[in-house]
Amino acid sequence: MDVGERLSFFAALYKVDEQPELGMWLLYLTIVVLSIIVYKLGFAKKLPLGKNIIIYTILILGCSIFTFFGIFLPVGEGLVVAALILAVYKIRLHQSKKQRTEAK
Repeated sequence: MDVGERLSFFAALYKVDEQPELGMWLLYLTIVVLSIIVYKLGFAKKLPLGKNIIIYTILILGCSIFTFFGIFLPVGEGLVVAALILAVYKIRLHQSKKQRTEAK
């Protein structure tokens, strides 16, 4: 069985099977960036700087586990879908708030 056929989209895009070190770093950075986007769109609240540092440190460390899963499982792809859904939700929420203020 060819390992290249079983790779997820981002792992295949970064050629993890041919260039494992560079591919894994690129996959890791992709998952970190997408996780931060999903966190900011869906869960972030105004927090003090110290708490933000702790949250982002844990998020970045936790993404190393997701990177190993992301080789064969669609972790990055799921984060892209989650980011798109949350972005659409935020846009719709902003539009509805804007309409409510104009109606008053």
